[in-house]
Amino acid sequence: MTGSDDIRLSEALAAIDVAQTIDALEAQRVAALGKSGWVSALLKTLGGMTPEERQVEGPRIQGLRAAVSDAIDAKKAALEAAALDAQLAREVIDLTLPAPAAPKGSIHPVSQVMDELAEIFADMGFSVASGPEIEDDWHNFTSLNMPESHPARAMHDTFYFPDEGPEVAGAPTRMVLRTHTSPVQIRAMTQQGAPLRVIAPGRVYRSDSDATHTPMFHQVEGLVIDEGIHLGHLKWTLETFLKAFFEREDIVLRLRPSYFPFTEPSVEVDVGWQDVNGRRVLGGDGDAPGHGWMELLGSGMVNRRVLEFAGLDPDKWQGFAFGVGVDRLAMLKYGMDDLRAFFDGDGRWLAHYGFDPLDVPTLSAGVGAKA
Repeated sequence: MTGSDDIRLSEALAAIDVAQTIDALEAQRVAALGKSGWVSALLKTLGGMTPEERQVEGPRIQGLRAAVSDAIDAKKAALEAAALDAQLAREVIDLTLPAPAAPKGSIHPVSQVMDELAEIFADMGFSVASGPEIEDDWHNFTSLNMPESHPARAMHDTFYFPDEGPEVAGAPTRMVLRTHTSPVQIRAMTQQGAPLRVIAPGRVYRSDSDATHTPMFHQVEGLVIDEGIHLGHLKWTLETFLKAFFEREDIVLRLRPSYFPFTEPSVEVDVGWQDVNGRRVLGGDGDAPGHGWMELLGSGMVNRRVLEFAGLDPDKWQGFAFGVGVDRLAMLKYGMDDLRAFFDGDGRWLAHYGFDPLDVPTLSAGVGAKA
């Protein structure tokens, strides 16, 4: 290293060390390593040297370049760290500021209704059961007494996965997005036996989409297994639930014969409604003038074959099951007219229909929304 280069390097390192800003540091980088910088000028002299001279001067000049570059990088890191510390010191949170006038978040109507359902059925001795949303077709169809030819198994109704599922009951299965929460009932019976009282709320999936149907929606199903269970127990349970949920004592039910593979006998449950200012409101005698019936639930007595699939003796145990859409319950109770809005994520809709996070449903205070 020549004396003049030694002096230049010392001066450059000193200037870099005392630089107080990124701009001052950049000026030192340009003075040394820029196109017209002194280190760059030294590098350009290598082209006119003999091979022997380049073997000596090349490493020396590259050493100068590396020393300046390393010093600049180290100083830049120190300046950026100091700037960040200063910014963090300035941007403090004032914990003495008052809380905002209104909370920013809200509870989605589906979550609120789920809590209302759990509160009502817990008072009747039901526990909440859950299961996988990606289900094998044995639990989703076969164990529910649905034959291979049942329309619900069709590809245009059900979301199938390409992968094969586990072998269940000695036969291979396919994986699906569950089309109902009934598989949870089968799993509960298999794992817990009888007697049993559970509700199974959760997300379900079907290939359908319009104002009243979406590919993903929410459902709650209930199951009671015990000795001596009959259809009267089913009607009382549903009547008690609907009166508590809609907070009306004039709820009237009508049971119509129907068919579901899971239950035998099966019944559709209609609820009476009355016209109030041009809007259908549940309650009242559906056969009276200005009144009518609205189909709301599917239900029935658990089929003997389903009990056998679950490992229960159908001569000893009987039960009933029912199912209803949680989203539809929310629409009826809180006056919503388009199911798709539930999943749009529109902040205005959520602000209008959302619930206060502190509005926890209780039977003593009422499960509905507070004023």
